[in-house]
Amino acid sequence: MEDAPPQPRWLNTEEMDTWLALVGVIVRLPAALDGQLQRDAGISHFEYQVLSGLSMSPERTLRMSDLATLAEGSLSRLSHTVSRLERRGWVRRTPDPDDGRYTLAVLTDDGWAKVVAAAPGHVEAVRTYVLDSLTKAQARQLRDIGHRIIHSVDPGGICPSSCP
Repeated sequence: MEDAPPQPRWLNTEEMDTWLALVGVIVRLPAALDGQLQRDAGISHFEYQVLSGLSMSPERTLRMSDLATLAEGSLSRLSHTVSRLERRGWVRRTPDPDDGRYTLAVLTDDGWAKVVAAAPGHVEAVRTYVLDSLTKAQARQLRDIGHRIIHSVDPGGICPSSCP
């Protein structure tokens, strides 16, 4: 006799409400952040993540593969984005002197100025859309929940900040 296939673990009402709230955040928050950056700085949220990631790196330099991970994008998407940023004079690419198989992305002085100019508006949007509506305890819970979900989705992946 064959085993019956496992039954789906359907969501109850509370779980469905939780899931739909998360889906709403996943869809609406990136669009809101992208809109603010496009409106105020003329760049996309992904472009900002690339510039910001480089700005926080030693010597404002990262291997393209590491930058793709940090910016949560594919190497192909990053390459197209860096090409646009290069045309604007904000980033340049150079071979990695330690290992020529890799390419480094380097934030230029103009790129540094761009991210410094864009950062205040972006931080204010993050505060307005996320942090201002939460208590400190809720913000810590959200951080911990985010880390747990990231770990569940990608157990061996790199967290954007220190995961438990």
